[in-house]
Amino acid sequence: MQEKVTGMVLSGTPVGENDKRIVILTKERGKISAFARGARRAKSPLLAACEPFTFGEFSVYRGRDSYTVSSVEVKNYFSELREELEDIYMGMYFCEVADYFTRENLDAREVLKLLYQSLRALKVPSLNRVLVKTIFEFKMIAVNGEAPRLFACIGCGKKEELFYFHNQQAGILCENCYEKAPYGGKGAVKIMGTTTYILQRIFATPVEKLYTFSVKEPVQKELEQVVKRYFSTRVDRRFNTTEFIDKFWYNEN
Repeated sequence: MQEKVTGMVLSGTPVGENDKRIVILTKERGKISAFARGARRAKSPLLAACEPFTFGEFSVYRGRDSYTVSSVEVKNYFSELREELEDIYMGMYFCEVADYFTRENLDAREVLKLLYQSLRALKVPSLNRVLVKTIFEFKMIAVNGEAPRLFACIGCGKKEELFYFHNQQAGILCENCYEKAPYGGKGAVKIMGTTTYILQRIFATPVEKLYTFSVKEPVQKELEQVVKRYFSTRVDRRFNTTEFIDKFWYNEN
């Protein structure tokens, strides 16, 4: 039976001489694997449609263990991302992370929206790639239900002067609580109030309006350090594109 799903290609693997196995993040079915027969032939209508970043409506037949793609109505190729190597690797990283956090038949609407908006944000002139990646990672953690407690001190509940981020305890502390037991002035990193505010903003902002601000360099660096450390404790693997992204970061910054 044929059905239509809206989604984005996360990755593709050659199968045999002319076929391809692709992973699609869909609105209706979560993450699915699908075979695209003949997609590697030069004149195949599926050739470009089965590349990563391709977003559209996929007509698929469901089999026992996977799907088969019959046609694709492409809405966006994200062709502008393919013009610069840095954007390609960053986009592939986003796809890897989305793949990691999603499963078949589990609701992935928010992750799909986040992926789509984050790819778009890579070409926003006022945003650099480091900030986009940092926002993407933190929002992905939030969408997955693992965000730290940010709006009140995890020790006393105070909502002002929240300057200490405790990675292990997944939350933020006021100075008074940080200095007392059980923390004793250890285990947390001091951050600026602006950094706390930006973390709160990323958490609370709908995905559609996520990339509508920029920050000054000191805040961005602090934000990057906090999110990178927190993200790494919630993910139990190293992504293939990380090495390339780190290389480009070094050259860019």
